[in-house]
Order: sequence, then structure tokens, then C-alpha cells
Amino acid sequence: MTEHIKIKQDDAILEIIFARPEKKNALSNAMYRAATEALGAAQSNQTIRVVLFGAEGDAFTAGNDLADFANAAAGKGEGLAAHDFIEALGRADKPIVAAVPGLAVGVGTTMLLHCDLVYLAETAKLSTPFVNLALVPEAASSMLLPARIGHVRAFAMFALGDGLSAAEAVALGLANRVLPKNAVLTAAREAARTLATRPLGAIVATKKLMRDRERILRRMDEEAAIFAQRLQTDEAREALKAFAERRQPDFTRLAS
Repeated sequence: MTEHIKIKQDDAILEIIFARPEKKNALSNAMYRAATEALGAAQSNQTIRVVLFGAEGDAFTAGNDLADFANAAAGKGEGLAAHDFIEALGRADKPIVAAVPGLAVGVGTTMLLHCDLVYLAETAKLSTPFVNLALVPEAASSMLLPARIGHVRAFAMFALGDGLSAAEAVALGLANRVLPKNAVLTAAREAARTLATRPLGAIVATKKLMRDRERILRRMDEEAAIFAQRLQTDEAREALKAFAERRQPDFTRLAS
């Protein structure tokens, strides 16, 4: 476990809170493992009816901890734990609510595609700059994001690193409401409490009808295989090295 993930059960609601605000809640392997374990426990615990994700500080999450990426690219460390978390989201039957207090980068945005209700702070910005790191999308977002917002806008988010404001995200159907930052978690908790009073069997059946889970899981596996391959490329090593050196990467001299 890790102190950077806070887990609390409040009656029928399990809260999973990212608690690494000094690093904009960048998700380390340890954080992924703790969140994955909590999600799995929620599915098997009959007293839990709703899962709620939130975060401390001014960011939801800045995405993956790039130190773990760099280690994986160099063949060091323990590999990446992100895929297990992503798969747990894809398999989840119970409703998931998200309270997003600010920046949501990479998996911070793609995980919202697996949440059933999403509440955003006015200052929130969603982005998926995978290509900036010479990588590819994950969490089945290469399928789910274009389905939500259209190919050209999704491609601009993936390939150009374009972001969405909270208002744009609501207008495009990625979130329910935009609220002042200090009201986001309260609104998410209220929604979670309401969901917890609904017949869980009907909620689970409705969620299953709305999602092609097997297709989502297949796409996750396809993305994960290409993602792992991309991490070993010269492009990815240049991107990560440039990030560490606080400079712009130069991909023009590298072969694809």
C-alpha cells in the first residue's frame, strides 16, 4: 500500500482519493496497485454499491509518474502497473463517480471515459498528450474518445496535445457539470449517495447494456501491447530524456 492513495468506505460508497498533491497526483506504480486493489475489493464487497474517485490539491492527476516510464524504457524496475488499473476500470460493474478538482492529464482523462458520472472544477483541463511522449493512447481511449467527441477532435488531443476546458468537456458529453473547485467533491458525493439508494441490480444491468465490455477489454490489450513496444523505441527514449532535461524533444533525426 501507499500513503499516496487514501481509501475510505462511507456507508455504501468506497472513496479512492489520489493524495500526492506535491507531485500533482502523478500516479506511481504503488498508487496504481493500491487503486487496483481497492477497485477489485469494491466489486466483491456486497456492502459497497458505488466507487468515487477524487483527489487532494489542485490537480486530479498529472498522469503516470514519468520516472516509472523512464525505468521501463531502460529495462529497469518492476515494469508498469498501470494496465492492471485500467483493466479493473474496464471490468467494473458497479457505478463509478469522479470528482475532478483540476488538471487531468493522460490516464487522468482516459479513466473518466470509464466513469459513469463526472464532476469538473471550473479550472479543470483535460488532455491526452500521448504522442508527445512518442507513445499511444491507453484505457481503450483510442476507441472510446473518438466515439464521444469525433475523430478529428480526438486526434488533435492525442497527436497535437490539445486540451479541453471543463466547459468544453461538458458540452462534448465527457462530464456532467462544471462547479467551483470547492464544490466538486461535495457534488460527486451527493450523486454517489443518490446512486447508492437505487436498485443495484438495475444499475449494474443498465451499465452493462451501455458498454461493450469485451470489446473495450480487447482494445485495452491491443493498446497495451503497442504501448509497451513504443516505450522501447528511440523516439520514446528521446521524449523522456528531453522531459528530464527540460527541453523540447527532437524527433526529426529519428526513424519511426
